[in-house]
Amino acid sequence: MPDAVSMNNLQEHLFTLPETTVYAVLDGASAPNLPQMLDRLRVESVCLFPGELEPDVAQVAPYLAVFKPDTPFAEWVLEEGWGRHWGIFVVSRVNLRTLRDHLRSFLKVYGPELEPLEFRYYDPRVLRIYLPTCNAKELRTVFGPVLRYLVESEEPGILLRFSLDGEQLGSESVALM
Repeated sequence: MPDAVSMNNLQEHLFTLPETTVYAVLDGASAPNLPQMLDRLRVESVCLFPGELEPDVAQVAPYLAVFKPDTPFAEWVLEEGWGRHWGIFVVSRVNLRTLRDHLRSFLKVYGPELEPLEFRYYDPRVLRIYLPTCNAKELRTVFGPVLRYLVESEEPGILLRFSLDGEQLGSESVALM
């Protein structure tokens, strides 16, 4: 994490909604040894890919994890992953399994020839470009039980906060310095 970005300042912005849970959706292709770190740090988590996975696929798969402030997991994700597109944060009032089912529902999308494609929305570089292009129906689908998506900007000192404001996307840039 760049020196100008305070881990405490970033955590403060993640945990602003009362009676909610903050989750990290992390990309095993970007976060080194993600499954092993989740296990080692005893983080409540689940793979977003369903079923039994081959070890090489499990290593690069996306994982949904409960994100609690001031934990070794939070420290690792924020200090090592912020600014390196490890993943996104989701704020919701639903439990891990319910959110997992929702997030799994749009891992696959279909291209122009109706070929199945993996939708890597959990990469902040994808989500921050995709959300502003959505119509009202797409926003309802992507948000579902999600109150906020929080992602790093192209500039590591900026947090982007997305929410559903009626039928429209609400977005806010927050300076972390």
